[in-house]
Amino acid sequence: MGKAEPLRNDPFPEIQREDDAGAAFVLESKGEWWHAGFHLTTAIVGPTVLTLPYAFRGLGWALGFVCLTVMGLVTFYSYYLMSLVLDHCEKSGRRHIRFRELAADVLGSGWMFYFVIFIQTAVNTGISIGAVLLAGECLQIMYAELSPDGPLKLYHFIAMVTVVMIFLSQFPSFHSLRHINLASLFLSLGYTFLVVGACVRAGTSKNAPPRNYSLEASSLSRLFSAFTSISIIAAIFGNGILPEIQATLAPPATGKMLKGLMLCYSVILVTFYSASVSGYWVFGNKANSNILKSLMPDEGPSLAPTWVLGLAIVFILLQLFAIGLVYSQVAYEIMEKKSADANKAVFSPRNLIPRIILRTLYMTLCGFFAAMLPFFGDINGVVGAIGFIPLDFVLPMLLYNMTFKPKKSSIIFWINTSIMVVFSCAGLLGSFSSIRKLVLDANKFKLFSSDVVD
Repeated sequence: MGKAEPLRNDPFPEIQREDDAGAAFVLESKGEWWHAGFHLTTAIVGPTVLTLPYAFRGLGWALGFVCLTVMGLVTFYSYYLMSLVLDHCEKSGRRHIRFRELAADVLGSGWMFYFVIFIQTAVNTGISIGAVLLAGECLQIMYAELSPDGPLKLYHFIAMVTVVMIFLSQFPSFHSLRHINLASLFLSLGYTFLVVGACVRAGTSKNAPPRNYSLEASSLSRLFSAFTSISIIAAIFGNGILPEIQATLAPPATGKMLKGLMLCYSVILVTFYSASVSGYWVFGNKANSNILKSLMPDEGPSLAPTWVLGLAIVFILLQLFAIGLVYSQVAYEIMEKKSADANKAVFSPRNLIPRIILRTLYMTLCGFFAAMLPFFGDINGVVGAIGFIPLDFVLPMLLYNMTFKPKKSSIIFWINTSIMVVFSCAGLLGSFSSIRKLVLDANKFKLFSSDVVD
């Protein structure tokens, strides 16, 4: 490890936290390391875990395991390096609580401040819209089981979810979500175990689907499928808000984030591998992009008890509310920095009224786009591939190299540089594959449709 470079005097006066309501209210620093672990787990371990068998479908057993393991190791390493950079800043008397502040300060470039804002806002808003869309789909699935010919459409359920999210969005700070995110952690374990159990039962039953693990016949199709699968796995491990999560820790934060990461990755180890193996084992190259749909085929009997699938869907629905809240915090912090008065109480009319109006407007817009674009999953695939790569696979390595300046002959320098180059290339190819899928699915797209495009 190289010697850390002393940090410069602050060239960015706009990021100072005097009278900064975004820092004082949304990113208040009161949490313990386990709270950071809850936030991280909610940010990473979501219903996208049920997409992993589909990712294996484009890679096969061996390459699927290799990619899942490498991606896990690289992201843990990446997040750990970023926490070290943040710890160094704090020890130097410059605690950064925002990704954009950290990047602009260490890299010494004003445009980087706005680059990170743009990428982070696009990714976080995309995930918030996706969470509302998927939550609406969960309600629609339950409604279809209870009333197959009912009049309600997908956008009706999205409206219901949006109303709930508007109420939940009034939690004033990231730290105030700690209990919700603890519940989210248990919900992720709950629906994963239910789905894994359902897959094992389906695979050993007399109605077990025929298994075929072969890849696509065309070499070009195999290549595109492989890079799409790699992009899916990279996006599943991504979060892009680690500095904001570390900001919730009570000072001194040094060393606490590593414990939070270990808690998060313990949950990842249990959920990601069990879901991948069980789902791909049962369905092979017929695995759906949501393994629940494979367990509930359009034709033939359900491959799992209705109550198991129903309970899993309820758990997913509840966790999606937590995910939507977590990924809205950066937007709330940006809004509150400009609209609130840090010298007034957090629940004073001066701060409460703008908070209610702005957060309601934000969630309403998320709900509107979720209803209008039920094919948003394809769009999010592109946003994820383009956004998560710089935030989670490039900037952490670059920030570490710029801060600690390891020798160019050192192993750590070449590991960091290799990760940046390899994942930048993978991100570009993954973006191309995601755009290709967007084009191929274009004929299925219909505004305000009642069917979600897989």
